[in-house]
Amino acid sequence: MAVKLRLKRMGAKQKPFYRIIVADSRSPRDGRFIETVGTYDPVKKDNNISVNEERVNYWLTNGAQPTDTVKSILSKSGVWANYKNSKVKKAEKTTKKSTKKEA
Repeated sequence: MAVKLRLKRMGAKQKPFYRIIVADSRSPRDGRFIETVGTYDPVKKDNNISVNEERVNYWLTNGAQPTDTVKSILSKSGVWANYKNSKVKKAEKTTKKSTKKEA
């Protein structure tokens, strides 16, 4: 099952509101989903992004792929940079362990 982080549109006409959800890539845009991990309100000027960073990191480490728009939203909120930094730190730890075993 291919899992994606993507947006689910909510709100009234001309007043969009989005939820950042984890869903199977085959399910429809506003259809079945696994979990809601955040919200995005493009109408608001201040504090329009709310993300559960712990759950987003969990899904990303387990192979979920964000759509381009969600990746942009995560970058603006700083979650994407934290995820990349933690991924680099884990890679450094594994390379240190492998060099110790060879020596």
